Parts: sequence; structure tokens; C-alpha cells
Amino acid sequence: MQGFNPTITLNNGVTMPAVGLGVYRSSPEDTGGAVKAALDAGYRMIDTAAAYRNETEVGEAIRESDVARDDIFIQTKLWISDYSYDSAMHGFERSMKKLGFDQLDLYLLHQPSPAEFDRTVGAYKAAEKLMADGRIRAIGVSNFSPAHIERLMEETDIVPAVNQVELHPFFTQKALIDFHKKHNILTQAWSPIGGVQRYWREDAKPEDDPLTHPAIAALAKKYGKSPAQIILRWHLVLGISIIPKSVNPIRILENFDIFDFALTAEDIASIDALDTGKRGGPDPEHSDRKAFPFVIED
Repeated sequence: MQGFNPTITLNNGVTMPAVGLGVYRSSPEDTGGAVKAALDAGYRMIDTAAAYRNETEVGEAIRESDVARDDIFIQTKLWISDYSYDSAMHGFERSMKKLGFDQLDLYLLHQPSPAEFDRTVGAYKAAEKLMADGRIRAIGVSNFSPAHIERLMEETDIVPAVNQVELHPFFTQKALIDFHKKHNILTQAWSPIGGVQRYWREDAKPEDDPLTHPAIAALAKKYGKSPAQIILRWHLVLGISIIPKSVNPIRILENFDIFDFALTAEDIASIDALDTGKRGGPDPEHSDRKAFPFVIED
């Protein structure tokens, strides 16, 4: 089955699907089935990362599918242990070997690593070279603040096409989105339905989770949709790319069935009002090799 999936044109003219499947926290054993279910449902974008340790399974599932490689937008990320120019070149080749493809659609730096920003710049310059050589179609960053991006732009030549960040109704990042719009950078949301609010909570109340918050529940009832579908539709209305994660084929299909209803301005405002200004994931200001000491093996 192939569903409708709008596309977004990046600042270098490359087009990408607005909705993709994320495989963060997907075990190698579950990743292949999730990717196949997503492609069957109509997804045409898959987001992985070296740090997720499932690039091999993503590549295998794509090759085993009935969908042509050219019809699938693949993005992965360089981990901070491979920052600096030479290390990034090696990290890229490692990822491509695991994926099993010659060209990548989008390559992101996974974290800003402010304490070692010279290494961050070196890694981004390697990505620029790889794009110039035709190995990558677009490059970008993940978890960067406006200050990080401005600093990067001062020392490199290509404005990031994408910044993938934590973004959900409880953490709307309006100032960052406005900065992205000013520089024609696409905002892509990881944890778009607030999964990060659930990963480490054991006794959460309904109002502590976007999926069970009364305001979202009311909209789900109004439209006959699930709370997740309401939240994902909210992202698309705001022009945000989304990569919801699931290994459940039913959930994967549900997360893609979001194009047959429209939220009103009042609905959007009611979701915007849930913003707490508090992130659920790690603070990128403290992201470095000391905070995340693991390395990616060849």
C-alpha cells in the first residue's frame, strides 16, 4: 500500500518526504521488520544514525523491499566520537558500508559538541566535501541551537539544510523554528509525539504525557483520530518534518494516516499552549565525548 506523503524542498533544491520512520531505540532484531512495514505503508524516508547501531538492518530491509532505492530518502548521522575532518570521512564510509549504498540523501552531525567545536567544524567540512563529490545530496545538523548554527556558519560554506531536534507539544522550540525560517533551514522533529517524555518515567500522570493530555485527547475525540495522529498533524501544519518511531506495524500505519483531516487555527493554538519550555532529552550544551564516551565500532 502506498499512501500520500507530501514533500519538502530543502535549501539546496533537494526534495524529501515530510514524514519518515525513525529507528531510534529500535533493536537490530526489530529494525528490519519496522522498515519493511513502513515502506509497505507508503513511507519513503528512513532516519537512522551510527549511534543507533542499526544501519545494517536498515540497508538490508530497503534492499529486500519492492521499493526502488531512488524512491527512498535515507538519512543517517555522524556520532561525536568521529568528529574532526579525517575521522568524519572514516565515519561516513563506515556508515555507507553498513547501509550498503553508494550515495546518501541526508547526512547530519548528531550533536554540536560545544566544548570541542573545532572538531565539530572539521566534521561538517568533511560533509561539505562529500556533498561536493556527489556522495551526499544534502547535509545538516541535529540538536544544534541558534548559537551553534551561527558559529558553524561563520566557519563553513554551506548553510545546513536540516536541523533535527527534540520537538513536541510540551517543547515547541518556537524561537528555534523562527531562526530556522530566517535561514531557510528545515526543522525536523525527533520524538514528535513526545516519546522522550515516556522513556524514563514510571509513574507519569495523564497531563505529563502529550499522548494522554486532556487537550490532545479532546481533539482526538473531535476528529475520530488517535492522540498521536493529532500531534503528528500539528507538526505538518507548522511545516515541520517528522520521523515518528515505532516497531509495531499497526502503529507505523497509524502514524502515516494523517492526511485526511485538518486542524483549525484554534486547535493549533490549544496544542501550542501546552509548551512547558522544558526538554525531555539531554541538553546539547553539555554534549561531548565526556558526556557520551561510547565510540562507533568498524
